[in-house]
Amino acid sequence: MDWLFASGHAADLILGVLVIEGAWLRLMRGWGWGAILGLLGPAALIVLGLKAALVGADWWWIALPLSASLPLHLIDLRSRLAAHR
Repeated sequence: MDWLFASGHAADLILGVLVIEGAWLRLMRGWGWGAILGLLGPAALIVLGLKAALVGADWWWIALPLSASLPLHLIDLRSRLAAHR
């Protein structure tokens, strides 16, 4: 099981699950691509940062997707709040 984390493939599995979830939301629930990106985009970026950390990438490869996840999450929150008004 060590190889799964040392190679970063654990993060790949999580990204695969996120892709399946996105496809399910699109096909079964009829969600638009923007809503799917808003919901799953921040999670995917955080997992990309995790993968970079697992494989020993430079710090900025870890920080870049982590910092990009916050604005995407805030945009999603703002659209959800606007929809409930």
